[in-house]
Amino acid sequence: MITYCPTCANMLLVEHDGSEDMRYYCSSCPYIYVLDRKIQKHIVLHTKEVDDVLGGDDAWKNVAKTDATCPQCSGTQAFFMEIQIRSADEPATLFFKCVQCRHQWREG
Repeated sequence: MITYCPTCANMLLVEHDGSEDMRYYCSSCPYIYVLDRKIQKHIVLHTKEVDDVLGGDDAWKNVAKTDATCPQCSGTQAFFMEIQIRSADEPATLFFKCVQCRHQWREG
């Protein structure tokens, strides 16, 4: 937990004061605060919802089907789409989605 000096507003540092006690001290002014209890702060992190880069299920509705072997279930057919994800002088990347298990993979 970051705490700031009430005198000069610099960040306080933590150190042992030679005994069992710990203290906050300011490196710019003589401010010292002895810690007499455990200080902790619990922050609940909320994860952001991640968008599907390939456009989700709607992007796969009207794509072509080809013969391709799925690396997960060994299915023999997959939907595919070709997307240019690098610079224009690089080849496009093929994205596949298995017809049977819906596993997605890419080539290129």
